[in-house]
Amino acid sequence: MIPDMGNLGPSEGVIAWLLDAEPAIRWQVMRDLTDTPAEIVTAERSRIATEGWGASLLDRQRPDGQWGDGVAEPFWWTNMYTLLWLRDLGIDPTSDRARAAINRVRDVTWGPEFADSPFFEGEVEPCINGRVVALGAYFDVRSDRLVDRLLGEQLADGGWNCQAKISPRSSFHTTICVLEGLLAFEQAFGASAAVTDARTRGHEYLLERRLLRRLSTGEIINPLWTQFAFPPLWHYDVLRALDYLRAAGVPPEPRLEEGISIVLERRQADGRWLCDVRHRASLYDGLAGPLEAPNRWITLRALRVLDRYAAVA
Repeated sequence: MIPDMGNLGPSEGVIAWLLDAEPAIRWQVMRDLTDTPAEIVTAERSRIATEGWGASLLDRQRPDGQWGDGVAEPFWWTNMYTLLWLRDLGIDPTSDRARAAINRVRDVTWGPEFADSPFFEGEVEPCINGRVVALGAYFDVRSDRLVDRLLGEQLADGGWNCQAKISPRSSFHTTICVLEGLLAFEQAFGASAAVTDARTRGHEYLLERRLLRRLSTGEIINPLWTQFAFPPLWHYDVLRALDYLRAAGVPPEPRLEEGISIVLERRQADGRWLCDVRHRASLYDGLAGPLEAPNRWITLRALRVLDRYAAVA
């Protein structure tokens, strides 16, 4: 059963701590956790492209449209995850600086290994292509071909797996990446029966397993999924799954109870959540925040989830 959720909402101290941050955090806190007027939220968001980490990431883009040096990490990695960070920051995709950055990215390719496919046309792995679809949706670059490919790669159990040639069973990691991409595509360009059906089958795959347990034995598949990281990169965890289900409008139901309990149990006595894990090559550690310390990104996501699913109790 879910613990008592009567004192679910954030305290004034937690809200003040979240707001004592740069515009990328502030505008989302204002929008999702306070009654701030819309025009103030919009004004705060507009600052991302010119202040703080949003401006810093844009400044780091090379003239050829790429990020990084191609040595410490491959260009495709730094390109994709820098763009995902800009999306997570909530940069206005219609701002001049964002549009200029995306116009340069259009000329970037995945390299000769993938026949120099343009960035927004993706490569071959569904976990990667799910992220590319999500980025295209955010920055208004539509690829129906890539979506059709993902729909064609859905497995019989409802999920996806980058190693489908090796195993016919789905991967939680791959499945959540594809689900996020398909949801973003529908939210940006409109729902379709085919995509909605695929998403429904995909998140049913997660729900049937109560977000973290084997269907065959009921055992927890990976204890690390109860620990939270930001950014998650390609990695699955319970909070990431719940945040997707919240965004997808999946209603409260009993199969979510254990996941919500885990989120509540990881809340600290002061009402904040820690960064439990730092995944390898997560990039921009200063933006993500220190390990094992209170983390604004994770706290914001957790509070969104709990606000949505309070009714489960």
